[in-house]
Amino acid sequence: MTQNTKPISVTFDRLSTFISIALARAGLAQADANRVAALMAEADLQGSDGHGVIRLPQYVKRIRSGGINTRPNIHIATERAAMAVVDGDNAMGHLVMSYAVDLAMEKARTAGVAWVGSRASNHAGPASLYVRKPVENNMIALYFAVGNANHLPPWGGMEMLLSTNPIAVGFPAGSEPAIVLDMATTVAAYGKVKAKAKRGEQMPEGWMIDRQGKPLLDPQRAEEGFLVPIGGHKGYGLALIVGLLAGTLNGAAMGRDVVDFNHDHATPTNTGQSVLVIDLAAFAEPAVFKAAVDHLVRELRNSERLPGVERIWLPGEQSHLKRQKYAVEGIPLSVGQVNELSALALELEIAPLV
Repeated sequence: MTQNTKPISVTFDRLSTFISIALARAGLAQADANRVAALMAEADLQGSDGHGVIRLPQYVKRIRSGGINTRPNIHIATERAAMAVVDGDNAMGHLVMSYAVDLAMEKARTAGVAWVGSRASNHAGPASLYVRKPVENNMIALYFAVGNANHLPPWGGMEMLLSTNPIAVGFPAGSEPAIVLDMATTVAAYGKVKAKAKRGEQMPEGWMIDRQGKPLLDPQRAEEGFLVPIGGHKGYGLALIVGLLAGTLNGAAMGRDVVDFNHDHATPTNTGQSVLVIDLAAFAEPAVFKAAVDHLVRELRNSERLPGVERIWLPGEQSHLKRQKYAVEGIPLSVGQVNELSALALELEIAPLV
């Protein structure tokens, strides 16, 4: 008999509900579980499958090991008119960043621009989640984070002292989809490596190298090598700068202080993140700006293409289309992932996802 490897589709609401029940059973307050679950399911809805429900078993293990504060006091540690540093009190990172983004938006409405950093946070899912809300409110947003495990050595080195340190930037548009850039400072985020391993797939050449500098293609052997920075030494430099802005500036972990949450489920990670929000109204009439973005998007999309290129894509367009498609057809999950979630449901004594 041929094993069925066809993905299994689930609705956004079903996935969000399952995650919420699991997180609450693990120990989160129900309101917090609901908020984190919605953001995790949104990650899968937009195709960020390395940061969605795939992380649930890991989160549950961390919560049950005492590595997450399930009743946190997320609060402002210091602030001025256009900035603040948020102490996450070792809460789930999704909760800390939701708080930070709301605070940054509130300050930007008054000051025109606001920078809010966080410390004592945790892994918060894909970076793009935290620029979308400002974008939906006629604001530009930039997000920076220190990754939750070091997978990148300094250029020319072998000791992994840096992480994927992601960046997201969002610009509102008019009738076109918003421009949303979400990228790691490595060729691939480690979550994509984990997703490949879950699906039993090989990695493309260029994602990782081994300790001899040769391509590493088997995601099951990921611990034997390093992620590759984008643009060689330039990506290494960018990872360092992002880490300084999101980690060091906020009093959060960087370098050897970064805790590998893939292996250590109990030690607080002291993850650092930062968000910069710009209120369009402080610079221009929002409708005029968004019309200009639409015009530029169409210029780029309709520009002359190389032979064999069917379409020129703008940052965020493919995620936008996946959101539309998956909202109708359901979010696809691999059979292996569903089996793992079924095992987790059995462990937590809750109903399975499917």
